Amino acid sequence: MMEFLNFYLVPGVVLGCIYALGAIGISLTFGILRFSNFAHGDTMTLGVYITLSLVQVSGLHPLAVAPVAMLLTTGLVLGMDLAFFKPFRKSPTIMLVIASFGLMLMIRSMIQFFWGVQLHALRIGIEKMAFFGPFAILPRHIMIVGAAVVLMMAVHLMLTRTKIGKAMRATSDNPELAALTGIDTELVIRATWAMGASLAVAAGVFLGLDTHVETMMGFKLLLPMFAAAILGGIGRPYGAVAGGLVIGIVEELSSYPWIGETPLLSPGYKAGVAFAIMVAMLIWKPQGLFRGRQF
Repeated sequence: MMEFLNFYLVPGVVLGCIYALGAIGISLTFGILRFSNFAHGDTMTLGVYITLSLVQVSGLHPLAVAPVAMLLTTGLVLGMDLAFFKPFRKSPTIMLVIASFGLMLMIRSMIQFFWGVQLHALRIGIEKMAFFGPFAILPRHIMIVGAAVVLMMAVHLMLTRTKIGKAMRATSDNPELAALTGIDTELVIRATWAMGASLAVAAGVFLGLDTHVETMMGFKLLLPMFAAAILGGIGRPYGAVAGGLVIGIVEELSSYPWIGETPLLSPGYKAGVAFAIMVAMLIWKPQGLFRGRQF
């Protein structure tokens, strides 16, 4: 039981929180801009490398410089929107999807050009386990889950208590009607990019703290994040949170030795688990658990 809790369930919750933060951005982008942003994963990677550079320059903890990295990444993402997405606002959706795919490759190549392809570490030193009853949890896992919960609550408060949040919800439901009622849809779009980029940076930093930093880290998370967004209901931020937690926990539990002493599935098949859940949801219930939009 101790092994199940500490080596499978807790890592699953941590991974689920990372997926959830990334999936919120994908879900918001689809809900308001009506296209699947394939550059989201590499935006996450870009934010992590900016954080890494800030850590190397300042010597501060990654979480201390992460807000600065969020602002810098948001500025870059807004510039990318003006250059690559805004000209195609009224074009067929496939044009925006192709633009995002091309931007994904451009961001990754830029990262590899400026930072190289070698692995990096955001954390230094050895951590001691913290014990809470039957749980033996690494301090970084406590920090990741706690910070993720705070960010999710901030998203909830922004969407429900602020004027821009209510405008985002209205635009997601009916952009034409929102524009007719006087809502500045371009401001809403900028807010969407800012929120998505900030949460992507946070998710990437958390993943870097838990593992390592490398140029393909965001791309590797793209499929699970899309699976989480689809599972929860595309366009539904709360569904993305639920979907992220489900995907993360199921991925980790899939390698638990449920039958005998060998893993039920090899850890190498974790991405396949996310893909299987995504396909099954698209076939069984395309609107997701929270009745989002269909592709």
